[in-house]
Amino acid sequence: MSTVAPRTPTAAAAGRSPMSRMIRPLVLATTYRRGAFLLLGGVLLLPYGLVGVGLARLAADDGTPAALVVVLGAATAVIGLTPPFLHGARALEVAAARWLLGVDLPDPPATPAPEARVRAALWFAVHLGVGAIVGLALFVAVPVAAGLIMTHTGWPAVGLGLLGVALLVATGYATAGLGALAAVMAPVLLGPSADERVAAVRAEARKLAERNRLARDLHDSVGHALTVSVLQAAAAGELLERDPAFARRALTAIEETGRAAMEDLDQVLGLLRDERYRPGRSPADLEPSRSRNPTQPDPRDPSRTDSRDPSQTSAARQPDLRDLARLAAGAGAQLVTTGTLGDVPAELSREAYRVVQESLTNALRHAAPAPVSLRVSARGQDLVVEVRNPLPGRGLAGMRERVSLLGGELVAGPDGDDWRVRAEWHR
Repeated sequence: MSTVAPRTPTAAAAGRSPMSRMIRPLVLATTYRRGAFLLLGGVLLLPYGLVGVGLARLAADDGTPAALVVVLGAATAVIGLTPPFLHGARALEVAAARWLLGVDLPDPPATPAPEARVRAALWFAVHLGVGAIVGLALFVAVPVAAGLIMTHTGWPAVGLGLLGVALLVATGYATAGLGALAAVMAPVLLGPSADERVAAVRAEARKLAERNRLARDLHDSVGHALTVSVLQAAAAGELLERDPAFARRALTAIEETGRAAMEDLDQVLGLLRDERYRPGRSPADLEPSRSRNPTQPDPRDPSRTDSRDPSQTSAARQPDLRDLARLAAGAGAQLVTTGTLGDVPAELSREAYRVVQESLTNALRHAAPAPVSLRVSARGQDLVVEVRNPLPGRGLAGMRERVSLLGGELVAGPDGDDWRVRAEWHR
């Protein structure tokens, strides 16, 4: 069986006749779009030209004081030279280059670097100058060519007609060439500067890091919920007939843990879909209240209000150290707290909660049914989290990353007959 290779654009162009390749720039829609872009420069130059003519006439008038001409000229220069350096002018030029020149340019940053402002101003000046040339050529060449073609008869008209056609063709080729050159130069003068590229790379890195953090949160939450549910279900099944009360408590714990995991899943997926989400912003800043005013207290702790982060009191807030009682109860761990956990900064409180959650998950996986103890101490600028269980733990990489991100220290390993995980933050 024989196959025919598809014709690439280069091969297709090579297959055209020389005449077709010569005519192609004159019939392409791209040429006319780029010509419109160049003409925009001429249109933008008109106010400058009118003001310049007015100042020239004012200066030529003997009755006008020279000082007035100088002051008006200086003021006009300042006003005329300011727009090319503005962010809005660069944004407009970028948008026009995208639509009319067909150049893929990123949106300029809100605070461009000085070097980018200078390049954008240079592009603005070149755009106006080339636009004036193209506009002059079109508004002069086209009428002259039409006059040469239509107003002469006889044999001399043939030569004059050919001259008019040549003038039109030359104008078309000049417009196509200048438009192609503008498309090449646009990324150089309107594209991001080196500092802007570095800033964009850093922003993308922050975005990836934030998404990785959300993925860790989701992994920890779902993993903990599944571990607790499996262990509680197994215990309930064994003691269903001998201890129905324990079985009911186990089923209640499974239900509460599952609901919490579903809330976390819904919250993370909502953040990833939220168009307002930006790297560096706390996900709590975007958490909507689903059934109450965000300023209402947390229903699980009606006596507590948090002035640092009002959105944390909404029904959809991220879990933090205030939720340790529920977390410990679901895992069957003994909880001892010291100090006021509500005074811990919101971000640290959320990350510490995740460290506890992952520690309890590991303890349940590798130590169950042995008892697990949890101690949390918040004193002044120090926060200490300690989880103990009789058997070796696993999965320390994620916890070490969480603790180190906020300048803390994680110690994990055997301590007598127990396996201990201890995280400390000194603010």
